[in-house]
Amino acid sequence: MNVKDKVILITGGAGGLGSEVAKLLASHGAVIYILDLPVAAQKANELTAEISGCGGKAYYEPMEGTSEKDWEMVVANVVEKSGRIDVLINNAGINIRKPIEEMNMEEWMKMMEVNTGSVFLGTKYVIPQMRKQGGGSIINTSSVCGLIGHRYTPEAYTATKGAVNLLTKSVASRYAKDGIRCNSINPSTVDTPLVQEKLKDPQFAAERLGEVPLGRLCAARDVANAVLYLASDEAGFINGVAFPVDGGTTCC
Repeated sequence: MNVKDKVILITGGAGGLGSEVAKLLASHGAVIYILDLPVAAQKANELTAEISGCGGKAYYEPMEGTSEKDWEMVVANVVEKSGRIDVLINNAGINIRKPIEEMNMEEWMKMMEVNTGSVFLGTKYVIPQMRKQGGGSIINTSSVCGLIGHRYTPEAYTATKGAVNLLTKSVASRYAKDGIRCNSINPSTVDTPLVQEKLKDPQFAAERLGEVPLGRLCAARDVANAVLYLASDEAGFINGVAFPVDGGTTCC
């Protein structure tokens, strides 16, 4: 997949999934900007050092994804350093794990602010630059919970991911004329250290493994491979797609 020399921004880039995506894209020749909170600075700097040590190019830009001021600053910094922005990966997100009857309004709004507000702002601030340079690609990390009402997941999370899916399609339809593609990836439960710990609970294991026809959890590399494709030149005619990376979960 050709992403060589593409300038790629990844929000939540220092996290488990973001770092896997960053390393894979960098290994294919992309120039990576890790966008993450100042409290993630150590992880972000370790990641950029790891990528650089393998011959790749990566930089850390501290930011708060729900701050308009930070987005203005980061976009300006990246353009000043690299001259363009080819791909934005809106990967940052949170999950307050409470069912709707236990969640308060402040928690609901926090979920909306982070999971949809950061996508809104990132998209808003890269579009003018992408239009100016003749195009680009926006990839939003959603979830199978944006495609189905997932009975094991808090309603607030499914609501935010449903919003991300339709925001993706709206941007795809409006800005395609400017050469800007917008797609989402929709993973099922991703195999992380936290999930591995929770799999010790037989009920959790039965729920999460039992819903996947392929019989295993989604690996971070599965998601990274999907992002690599959507960011690449080979996906040049893919626009407005909600791409399940779910082992068949949403086909049942």
